Amino acid sequence: MWTASGCATAPPAPAEPAVTFEQKLGWILQLEDQRILRVPPPAAPVEEPPARARRRAAPSPPPAAARDLTVLVRDEDARLRRRAALAIGRVRLAEGVAPLVATLADADTDVRAMAAFGLGLVGDASAEAALLPLLQDPEPLVRGRAAEALGLIDAKAAAAPISAMVAEYARSAPVAAMAPDDEGWPAAAEAGAFKLGLFALVRLRAFDPLATAVLDGSRPVTTWWPVAFALQRIDDPRAAPALRQMLETKGRYTPAFAARGLGGLRDEAAVPALLAMLDPAAAAGLEVTTQAIRALAQIGASGAAAPLIALAADPRNHPNLRLEAVTALGTLQASDALTLVQDLLTDAWPAMRSTALQALAAIDPGSIVFVLASLEPDRDWRVRATMAGVLAGLPQEIALPRLRAMLDDEDRRVRPAVLGALVRIKPPDLAEILVTQLEEPDFVVRATAARHLGELRPEGAAAALREAYTNAVPDSAYEARAAALAALAELGPGEAVETLKTALGDKDWAVRVRAAELLERFDAEAGAAEAIRPVPNVPPAPYDDAALAAPEFSPRAYIDTAHGTIEFELAVLDAPQTSRNFIALAGKGYFNGLPVHRVVPNFVVQDGDPRGDGHGGPGYTIRDERNERPFLRGTVGMARSWSDTNGSQFFITHSPQPHLDGLYTAFGHVVSGMDVVDRMRVGDVIQRVRVWDGKTWTPED
Repeated sequence: MWTASGCATAPPAPAEPAVTFEQKLGWILQLEDQRILRVPPPAAPVEEPPARARRRAAPSPPPAAARDLTVLVRDEDARLRRRAALAIGRVRLAEGVAPLVATLADADTDVRAMAAFGLGLVGDASAEAALLPLLQDPEPLVRGRAAEALGLIDAKAAAAPISAMVAEYARSAPVAAMAPDDEGWPAAAEAGAFKLGLFALVRLRAFDPLATAVLDGSRPVTTWWPVAFALQRIDDPRAAPALRQMLETKGRYTPAFAARGLGGLRDEAAVPALLAMLDPAAAAGLEVTTQAIRALAQIGASGAAAPLIALAADPRNHPNLRLEAVTALGTLQASDALTLVQDLLTDAWPAMRSTALQALAAIDPGSIVFVLASLEPDRDWRVRATMAGVLAGLPQEIALPRLRAMLDDEDRRVRPAVLGALVRIKPPDLAEILVTQLEEPDFVVRATAARHLGELRPEGAAAALREAYTNAVPDSAYEARAAALAALAELGPGEAVETLKTALGDKDWAVRVRAAELLERFDAEAGAAEAIRPVPNVPPAPYDDAALAAPEFSPRAYIDTAHGTIEFELAVLDAPQTSRNFIALAGKGYFNGLPVHRVVPNFVVQDGDPRGDGHGGPGYTIRDERNERPFLRGTVGMARSWSDTNGSQFFITHSPQPHLDGLYTAFGHVVSGMDVVDRMRVGDVIQRVRVWDGKTWTPED
């Protein structure tokens, strides 16, 4: 008789521990930051001797198969599918196209939309056939993202179906309800798709499909600013009548974009309306007046000289507007402005002195020789650098001795401008000068010399550039090594390929990216994009940091200046590592005391450079975190030289800049203090940056 105790039943296997949402998100953060689609499979285990095999085994890590973006994009949780789709786009490997294409059929609207966006980030033309049907998707969000992706991959054949989608939404109630300056985000779904379709047509340079969608004859179907942006950005003379009509629109964005477009088209018929915008009584606003000034200069409107002189001469006007007016007077070669420009050569503001110097050289080149004789070298390096550029326009016998002397300027930030001036006048020993500068301690000087050697291609340049790359390996900055590689590439594959292959293993991911791009020019099948991975650099925050996966609070940064405080909210979910990097730098006091090195009115204010010349950084790079956030007024973004070269430089936009969307990392938005941003000028100083995370200040007060 059988008894229960006699059953030979094996004990149940222990259940696999459940993998949490946070763990999977940590894997996604790791894979996208390391720019790989999956963790490589582990090496085969080494068989241990019997005596050692009895030791207790260490706990096994999660299976490598799970740490794979192409698997995670099929996860049962739609949030993870969406996030994995974005990560595949950020990794930017052609192998990611197939899993993203499969995800375009996902039942979840947000997942489909992100899969389309991800395909745009990958940038592979093979995605076109899969994206085109999405222009008929039931959800406007998906249709808009598909159009955006088609624009990013330059799918010229998609222009007509994108135009049909835009035309469908152009007369919809949500678009009709938009005021000219409306920039709310996210907008109504139909309005959002309309806008993304417009911007895609601009990227495709498709004027006829654009005009079909948004023009009724020459009249725009809406005065909402995205239409003005599209018409001016596409740079087609047939847009001029519509732009002239939009110039009369009330507001700040639509007329500003219209003015910019008319200036680019050199449309003389727009001059009376543009001149009216300079009248103080018109109160056109900073954005509109700035663009009107630039447009009048581009058109060559001689009648603009008098109002521009009045604007530049009045110290009550915004300093940046005065600067724009002086620049325009130089472009117009307005002789009536000569006295004003000469007076401004001694202005207290270095940026004004530089601009006046350039304007004087344009208006009366002969007077520069007398200026050189009467003025001491300027105390500010920026003005001395400007002087180098001005000298390049003088006869060689006058310019060359002065430029040679400026090579010994006490501030090495002047030297790149001097080298540029020497290249313009081409002294007989130019190649020798450039090769000598490859040995300078300053990495920007070396990078500048390398770039010019690539342009000039003198005999012996290749050996000098290869040595320059090797000598720059210890640099914490990437710029000199990358410039040497780019210059070698200009000399041809025979001189460049071996060094480029070496650079695929550079210590800095930014250099690896540049080396791979250059190598693929010579051999598209070289597999360089795969060979450079994974990223060697350490991320700003651990991938399993709970604050990245599920932040309790959106941190806020406070930038204190002499004009007031700028407060912006960091987009931790959209740009986690970028946000953490900014917080860490703020905690070290990195930004405190740094000057604003770049201000382009109606575009950006830029800071975060300890050198103050646009080339400085923290000594490391972090990856792009390109996302769906649009660049609107007050968006905070990361400045970069090329993909994945972010560090510490950031910018704040004055107005919508859709051409940056999907290409630069947006990691915050100003919630208070845009009036302070508007008042910033070159040379203003950031006094202090603090971050509030909902509980504590960084750095602690």
